[in-house]
Amino acid sequence: MPVSRPRRYWLVKSEPDVFSFDDLIAAPQHTTGWDGVRNYQARNFMRDDMKLGDLVFFYHSSTDPAGIAGVAEIVREAYPDATALDPAHAHFDARGTPDAPTWYQVDVRARERFTQLVTLAELRESPGLDGMELLRRGSRLSVQPVSAEHWKLITARWTTVPV
Repeated sequence: MPVSRPRRYWLVKSEPDVFSFDDLIAAPQHTTGWDGVRNYQARNFMRDDMKLGDLVFFYHSSTDPAGIAGVAEIVREAYPDATALDPAHAHFDARGTPDAPTWYQVDVRARERFTQLVTLAELRESPGLDGMELLRRGSRLSVQPVSAEHWKLITARWTTVPV
């Protein structure tokens, strides 16, 4: 019998001009594969640790202002990232094969939108978020864990609405 574990929380980053939270909402069933991750630590989080039902902050990066736009849920656990195996795709990586993939993806479904973008500046000023990976100087991971305590503080302070 499988052992259940407590729900975990994550933050994923995307540049909104590449793929935004609105794009996720517009996707069929508000769901898409989170592909194109090419950092080993981020890949390992997705491959080894993200499980069905885990919740995800969707963060708009490399924009002004940057911030959390919404909440998504993991609806499919890790599977090979087909973009890495497609020579015609920008995310192609010749090291992987169908039998031994290098890169993985998960599927995420939009659940809630923040009524206003929760900006990086607001997060930095918010009490209780010390130690959050996103707020560490030099942190660039596109997939990162969020503690249950930090998740609760953010979702209690800022309002969300269902999508």
